[in-house]
Amino acid sequence: MEDKTAPTTPQTREEILASSLTAREAEVMHYQINIDNYTLALEEISKLPPDERHDLNAFVEQLNTLYASEKIEQKKAKIMLSVIKQQVG
Repeated sequence: MEDKTAPTTPQTREEILASSLTAREAEVMHYQINIDNYTLALEEISKLPPDERHDLNAFVEQLNTLYASEKIEQKKAKIMLSVIKQQVG
């Protein structure tokens, strides 16, 4: 029977960096998915008749704010991804 209280082996620097690399790549992709979703939603709303678009003005503002925020956060994540890649390679 395995002793569950036994200490685990510490990760090496390379293992931690590899894990961080994978996580940052996923983070950048998640931001891109959100950016794409917001862009498509705004395009869909723009196709609606003017009276329906008017009803969604607050939502459009919210989408624009989210879009801008995701773009900034993605830029930050890309910088950190680049830094990790420099350490791995």
